[in-house]
Amino acid sequence: MQTAFFIDGYNVFYGLLAGTPYKWLDLPSLLSAINHEQDPRSQVAEIHYFTSPVQPALATRGLQSKQAQDTYVRALKAYGVKVHWGRHRLDHRKAPRFVSRKVQASRQDQVDIWNLEEKETDVRIAIAMYRLAAKQRREDASEGRIQQIVLVSGDTDLAPALEAIREDFPHLRIGIIVPHHNGGERTPPGSLQNNANWMRRYISNEELEAHQFPDRVPTRKKPADKPSYW
Repeated sequence: MQTAFFIDGYNVFYGLLAGTPYKWLDLPSLLSAINHEQDPRSQVAEIHYFTSPVQPALATRGLQSKQAQDTYVRALKAYGVKVHWGRHRLDHRKAPRFVSRKVQASRQDQVDIWNLEEKETDVRIAIAMYRLAAKQRREDASEGRIQQIVLVSGDTDLAPALEAIREDFPHLRIGIIVPHHNGGERTPPGSLQNNANWMRRYISNEELEAHQFPDRVPTRKKPADKPSYW
């Protein structure tokens, strides 16, 4: 069963990798292992990774954070991953001042903030999944035809896209891999689960550790070296 993966990079980083020593994640290897575990007949046909450029002015390590992201993307591409870029929008806004958890937010006490939002990623993922599904219906049945779409995200904003794919292309299987740690308190997103044939609710630290890129990944140009602070 040929499988195409669609990865929400922002969701994976902040839901699974931030604060861990496993950021140099070999996604093709990890997804292949999970795919085989779910169905030994399944094979990885395509992997699509969606993200937005780090903003150095707001990143913890400034330009170094942007360079680390660029290096990781080069490593992904070297392993055949197709990378799709969105963008960030930075706006001036006002928000209620945080005093403590015991004090409710008040519209009468607001402060100026910079609001950073990732834009276009959800829409790009939704369109890409739907276009691939439509393409499969036009193609003749063959061994190379995509038979399963797997979304790697816990973002419920993508539920309507999955619902549309399930209704319009019932021959396609839909899987969900939620990029959460095992043992967490998060509840699996029901709106995603309701539109999927199967759901993997967590990824363990043992799996992350077992699926890391080598420290140096050869590319067509200079090698992609694992960032020193990762």
